[in-house]
Amino acid sequence: MTTLSQPSEHDIPTLSEAAGIRYLHFGTEWIQGAMAVADPPRLVLEYTRQMMAWLLFTDPPRAPASIGILGLGAGSLVRYCLKHTASRVRAVEWNPMVVTVCQMYFRLPVSSRRLDIVLADAGDWVGDPANHGSSPVLMVDLYDAEARGPVRDSLEFYTHCRQVLGERGILTVNLFGEHESFPRNLHHLDLAFDGRVMVLPEIDAGNRIALCFAGEPFACEPDQLLDRAETVEAKYGLPARRWARALMRGAATGGRRGARARLQF
Repeated sequence: MTTLSQPSEHDIPTLSEAAGIRYLHFGTEWIQGAMAVADPPRLVLEYTRQMMAWLLFTDPPRAPASIGILGLGAGSLVRYCLKHTASRVRAVEWNPMVVTVCQMYFRLPVSSRRLDIVLADAGDWVGDPANHGSSPVLMVDLYDAEARGPVRDSLEFYTHCRQVLGERGILTVNLFGEHESFPRNLHHLDLAFDGRVMVLPEIDAGNRIALCFAGEPFACEPDQLLDRAETVEAKYGLPARRWARALMRGAATGGRRGARARLQF
């Protein structure tokens, strides 16, 4: 695996703001993250809310385990997890300029007892055996200035992500549906997770969120999933019932990419 080089002029963060929302870019029109200025922990972009869909199947991890986040963006998932869970959060970001901008303009806290900000290439970090088993929840959102597909998408990378989860865990990955990288990513995720992959419907101009499961296989009845979704929606303010219905439609049509059918993971 090739380690990313030092940030170039294409990796310099830029900002924009409109209607009370502050946006992060890398010198292009593509949005890398967003924050509601009046409510920083709120997840503004729909795909960032879908990244939290692991809550349908597991509770936030307890210390010493952590929620892992690969790719800081505008710090949205970090802010949300720090406010709405009691978990430790470990965020891995290779570009020190992004960390600085997030701390200056996006209300990102400095490292603390609960938050560990790691400056590292995500590929190197997941490949380090010291991190294996550390984060039973791992959220991956790795894009460059063009934002047209993940910059880390090899089978080796996703296999290492599974090792970071430990014996049991859930990976969520932000993919780009209308791009040549999409089928390659799904194929590698299928191989790394033994086919235990489900994909939520496309939103936000092409984003597709994949959920990948590690550990002993389990089954979930529709009523159980909907009950859990109601609990998640009430506690976390996330559209979990919409996610649950989408997953059930996919199961009913016989494919993970889509009625009430038993879901198996």
